Amino acid sequence: MPMNNLSPAFSFTEAGKISTLGLAYVGDGVYELLVRTWLLTHHHTASLDLHRTCVTYVNATAQARAFEIISPLLTEEELAVYKRGRNAKVNQIPHHSTAAEYHAATGLEALFGWLYITGQQPRLSDLFEKIMEEAESV
Repeated sequence: MPMNNLSPAFSFTEAGKISTLGLAYVGDGVYELLVRTWLLTHHHTASLDLHRTCVTYVNATAQARAFEIISPLLTEEELAVYKRGRNAKVNQIPHHSTAAEYHAATGLEALFGWLYITGQQPRLSDLFEKIMEEAESV
């Protein structure tokens, strides 16, 4: 497996061996980095405002809505990765979200982690842009 931490290229077989929560762990970081970068390019505000705005996008409730936006666009394989993440056993659910929202957010994070580690950055970018287009129009 050729490894570049900024642009990993795991094969689909190798990615399938990574735990679902491992994919979600990476996907959480990827999703937050995408939101932070998007905010910098669309909103020129102070860092505290950037953080507060970022938190409105990077939470279980917002990520569950994000999945609803992109779900019709997903391939069968992408949907299978999402479902693996959604169905993963988690130990604790934050008080500010429902169990369904938290599981949906974990599924979205697993999907974003999987797309990232399998080197599908263009697809990752397309899905993220769709989420942000819809979120901005609300």
